[in-house]
Amino acid sequence: MLSALIAPVAAILDKFIPDANTKQKLAFEISTLAEKQAHEIAIAQIAVNQEDAKGRWFQAGWRPAVGWVCVAGFLINFLISPLLHPLGIIVPQADTATMLPVLMGMLGLGGLRSYEKKNGLTK
Repeated sequence: MLSALIAPVAAILDKFIPDANTKQKLAFEISTLAEKQAHEIAIAQIAVNQEDAKGRWFQAGWRPAVGWVCVAGFLINFLISPLLHPLGIIVPQADTATMLPVLMGMLGLGGLRSYEKKNGLTK
């Protein structure tokens, strides 16, 4: 928005400021105003990103929690239920049709994260 105002303001400077050096200095300050504002916004965003990167348990813990739920479901379906079935104990099965896409997505993202860490692309 400020960049659109630079040319009209520069034209006004021509009318009211006779000194060429002062006029050039003011035109430069006006033209760099948008860049300064963009820089300040970027610095503020970096500060927000740094706070966000610190993470909290709730932010950092959701992925492992979903992973453990999937592990528990597979544990029930493929270990506990088959071992207890001969004893006459029927254990309800977890729905692997909905868990499998979630787990595969997480494993795929986990593989990408491992690749990033191995290549030093992240902390």
